[in-house]
Amino acid sequence: MVSRAYTVAFQGVDARLVEVQCAVSPGLPAFGIVGLPDKAVSEARERVRAAMAAMAIALPSKRITINLSPADLPKEGSHFDLPIALSLLCALEIIPADVAETVVALGELSLDGAMMPVAGALPAAVAAAEDGRDLLCPAGCGAEAAWVEDVKVIAPATLADLVRHYTGQVPLPPATPGEVRAAGPVRDLSEVKGQERAKRALEIAAAGRHHLLFVGTPGSGKSMLAARLGGILPPLSPREALETSMIHSLSGLLDEGGISRDRPFREPHHTASMAAIIGGGRGARPGEVSLAHNGVLFMDEFPEFPRTVLETLRQPIETGEVMVARANAHVKYPCKFMLVAAANPCKCGYLSDPNRACARVPACGEDYMGRISGPLMDRFDLRVDVPPVTYADLDLPASGERSERVAERVAAARARQARRYADCAAARLNADAEGAVLEEVATPDDEGRALLNRTADRFRLSARGYHRVLRVARTIADLDGSEAVRRPHVAEAVSFRLAVPGDA
Repeated sequence: MVSRAYTVAFQGVDARLVEVQCAVSPGLPAFGIVGLPDKAVSEARERVRAAMAAMAIALPSKRITINLSPADLPKEGSHFDLPIALSLLCALEIIPADVAETVVALGELSLDGAMMPVAGALPAAVAAAEDGRDLLCPAGCGAEAAWVEDVKVIAPATLADLVRHYTGQVPLPPATPGEVRAAGPVRDLSEVKGQERAKRALEIAAAGRHHLLFVGTPGSGKSMLAARLGGILPPLSPREALETSMIHSLSGLLDEGGISRDRPFREPHHTASMAAIIGGGRGARPGEVSLAHNGVLFMDEFPEFPRTVLETLRQPIETGEVMVARANAHVKYPCKFMLVAAANPCKCGYLSDPNRACARVPACGEDYMGRISGPLMDRFDLRVDVPPVTYADLDLPASGERSERVAERVAAARARQARRYADCAAARLNADAEGAVLEEVATPDDEGRALLNRTADRFRLSARGYHRVLRVARTIADLDGSEAVRRPHVAEAVSFRLAVPGDA
């Protein structure tokens, strides 16, 4: 007799169903696991054996074979402990055999039979719901998995609790979703003194999810501005929160099953490797671009990142997804993020100040900014020169609008875009619009078109640059409450496109 249980193997944010088959047959006593297991899965037999012993369950003096099907799919991670134990309990007729076939199980076992939380409960719950099964997971993962409404989540704390539940002795109630984590302290935009043009660019970028580049001298407020972006972005929608949380679940970043409605804000150091930024390493894990999905990826000291890392950003920026290709894995992750980059104008940082700049001006600036390739620079919708703030401005009290006022305009602009693209599967925001959709929603009036054509001819805008100006102009019109894209909207969009000297 062969008993069966079910679990999942992760391929990016997708969870593929795996059948765990257990056969107890006559022969020399042995406990083997086949089906392309990695080291952690192979060691499951020792954890399962010890957990069974802790429950006073003696394994029979027979040959126990566990097969993980499909056999050609790599099986990685400690979450295979629980489905292996479940199938073995069915084979020993301790729990009904038909019970295990109605659930998808994942979890790690400790030697005393306690269930340890594992990463990936949320994608596993989605897979279980799609297959019409319940989810069985450790108590520490129950609140996380229960966010998927279409699946019943059973979350015992120990293997003994599991047995009591499925034998009807002590039934467990379904797990309930964790709490929505409260938003952290918000840094207010009014704390930034001066830099009104940079604040305006920040508002436009937040409204349409446009990529933004700050270039300015050290201490001019580039990082300070970027840190206040979270205060003007709208909270994640339920759909976006689930998408983002699935990636964070795979990375083990969800805290006690709580899901945050705050948009991710990732800020990797410029020494980060390509695997850390794009994804990869053992198991082709998601990188910073995917962890920033539906949020912000802030890269300070942008030219200091390795050239290979910067160039690999080009494709994810365009497509909104990244394929992590390794010798033993090809995994696709979503990565629709807003890239906010900050850079000094040159190595010393004082290119525009004749009293402090080095003797290599202007060659030092050309060499330093030359680390950002033309194709990558072309992908920034907004480019802002951030001048230094005078000492007199620093002595003034806080001025300018508070973040909550700016956030209201951003939310209103995004609401207009949500209505506009409600029936469009390819776009959610203006930054996604392209082709016929972009022509339909962002074609300017005659004066605006004439201005854009003159600018494109004068500064040799690429086709990508031309369309990105249209997208930004559409966002500015949304902030203005205008259904039509007019000449002032185009003019402001063009001014941000040409803000950094030497670029078009």
